Amino acid sequence: MSIAQRIAARRAEQERSFVDVEEWGDEGKPLRLFFSAVSARDIERVQRKHKDFLANPTMSAMVEMIISKCEDDAGEAAFNIADKPVLMGETIMVIGKVFSGIFDTITVEEHEKN
Repeated sequence: MSIAQRIAARRAEQERSFVDVEEWGDEGKPLRLFFSAVSARDIERVQRKHKDFLANPTMSAMVEMIISKCEDDAGEAAFNIADKPVLMGETIMVIGKVFSGIFDTITVEEHEKN
């Protein structure tokens, strides 16, 4: 097995992280959004459209990262690009919270230990 194959296999075994979004929840329970670690590919995808993404992330770029990374508990995409206008209507506090959560390195397993 090559080094690249070992890296890919290890990445496939990594745990997902999550962020709880009280503002989007139902019946007193927050909406839990899951995501895998941000990869170079994820950054590259957003930077194609938002050239200064790393130095100056715009709200539009942050929302696009949220759309591309967030999943439900079953691993299905939580959002698609058609949801962007709805997400752009959210407060910057909520968008910032979800965006920041995506860059959190604590896995589901580590959260459950606490």
